[in-house]
Order: sequence, then C-alpha cells, then structure tokens
Amino acid sequence: MITRQRTQTGVRLESSLLKVLKGLAEYKDLSLSDLLEGILLHALENKPAFADDTLAAIAQLKRIYGCDLDSTHAHRIADGQAGS
Repeated sequence: MITRQRTQTGVRLESSLLKVLKGLAEYKDLSLSDLLEGILLHALENKPAFADDTLAAIAQLKRIYGCDLDSTHAHRIADGQAGS
C-alpha cells in the first residue's frame, strides 16, 4: 500500500455512465474514486483496465442503466436538460 495525497474534485459525467460506474464500483467492492483512479492509471499506460468477466458485467450494467454510449461518443457529449 502506498500513501498519496488526494484532492477532492468535482467532475461532470453523463448520468447513465455515472450509474454504470457506481454499479461497477459496487460490483468490484471499490469506492467510485478507487475505481476511477484504477481506470485512469491503466489508460495512461495504454493497458486494458478490465478482464473479460468485468467487461461482461459492464455490458450488463449498461443495459440495466440504459447507457448506449461508447468510445465513439468521447468529446461529443453536449450538456442537456435533466431528463432530456
């Protein structure tokens, strides 16, 4: 275990994507911040963050929460009204 200073930050995420991430954190028994740190550290090294069983769980969570986003939507999501 290493010790590092963490900074509280506010980020805006698409609603269904946030639900998937929260569900995945629960599935993996992690906090949302630990999950996001792990995803980001893997991404910064161009390494896959998830094994096949986790990817299957993500697909199921995306169906449950109606998240139809994929990597082609990156940098193309505009803010909208809640419920739109």
